[in-house]
Amino acid sequence: MAYITLDRRKLRHNYEYLNRLFDENGIRWSVVSKLLCGHPLFLEELRKLGVTRICDSRMGNVKAIKKIAPDIETMCIRPPALRAIPDIIRYVDISFNTEYATLEKLSAEASRQGKVHKVIIMIELGELREGVLRDDVLPIYEKTLTLPHIKIVGVGTNLSCLSGILPDYDKLNQLCLYRDLLHAKFGQDIPYVSGGTSVTIPLLTDKVVPAGINHFRIGETLFFGNDLYHDSLLPDMEHDVLKLHAEIIELEEKPLIPEGRLGTNLEGDTPEFDRNDRGKTSVRAILDIGLLDVEHTHIFPDDNAISCCGACSDMLVVDLGENLGQYKTGDTIAFSMDYMGAVRLMNSRYIRKRIIE
Repeated sequence: MAYITLDRRKLRHNYEYLNRLFDENGIRWSVVSKLLCGHPLFLEELRKLGVTRICDSRMGNVKAIKKIAPDIETMCIRPPALRAIPDIIRYVDISFNTEYATLEKLSAEASRQGKVHKVIIMIELGELREGVLRDDVLPIYEKTLTLPHIKIVGVGTNLSCLSGILPDYDKLNQLCLYRDLLHAKFGQDIPYVSGGTSVTIPLLTDKVVPAGINHFRIGETLFFGNDLYHDSLLPDMEHDVLKLHAEIIELEEKPLIPEGRLGTNLEGDTPEFDRNDRGKTSVRAILDIGLLDVEHTHIFPDDNAISCCGACSDMLVVDLGENLGQYKTGDTIAFSMDYMGAVRLMNSRYIRKRIIE
C-alpha cells in the first residue's frame, strides 16, 4: 500500500531554522498545521519540537491538536461558521474574524461557557479573500469592544493565497498603521499584528518587513523550504520533509499509442498522442495510487527517467522508458510533491502515514 513519510530530522532542521530567523527579528510565529489534516502521528512530531502556537482552519484538526497538547495556543484562521461557534469557544484560543454578527454570537456562546474569547480582526488589503473593508474597520472594532465576552488581541491580513497579491512594505505598513490608529482612538493594547505568512519570509530576510509586524503564520515553508515570493527554494532549508512512496502493481512493455476509437477519459478529457510514436513501445508501470488520492500533476518522481502518463480513480500509470532502473513488480517509486499534493495525500485515508529519521 502507498504511504507518505515525514522525515523527523529534516522537519526539525526547518523548524530550528525558522525559529532562529524569527527570534533574530523579534517576531512570534505559529505553525499552520492544515497540511497535516489532523493526523495524530504527525501532530505529535510538532509537539516534540516544542511548538507552542498552532494555526488551523478545521475544527476536527483543532480538536486533534488539543487532545495531543492541551497547552498549545490554537488559532482558527478561517472566519468561524455559525454552527461551529460552540466548538470554537471550547477548543480555539484565538479566532480570526471579519463579521460583527459572528462576533456577537461568539460573545453569547462565550458567556454560556463562562469564558472570554480572544479574536484577531482581519483587514482586507487587496487580496479579496477574508477581511473587513478599510472603511469598516473602525466601526466594527468599536462595536466589538462593547461585547462583554470578546477580547480583541490583534489585527491581521491575508495575502497571496487566492488572488496572488504579493506582500510588500506598503501593504504591511498599512496594517501597522491600522494598529496605531486603533490604539490611539480606543486606547486598547493590540499585541498581535499578524501580517506574515510563508510568502513574506523573503521580505523578512531582505529587511523590508515593517517593525510593527510581530506575528507570522507559517505552514508551507516549514514543510517544503520554499521561497513562495520568488517561486524558488530557500538554500538553507530541507525541501523534502514529506515523501510519497507508491508500489508497482503491474510492469509491462506496452505501445505508446492506445488502440481503438478515442473518446473522453475519466476526467472528461480527450487525450492527444503523437502520431510519430506509432509502433513504438516503452516499459510502463501501474502504481497503487490514483485520483482518489492526488492529481499526478502535483507529484514528481525522484527518478528523472520516470514520467507520469495519466491516472484514473485508483491507479497511476508511469512511463519507465527502457527501465534502466531495473524496476520490478513490488518495488516502490518515491515522489516529492508540492503543497496541494501533500494536502490531498494527507487527506486520503488510503495513504498510510509513517515517520522516518
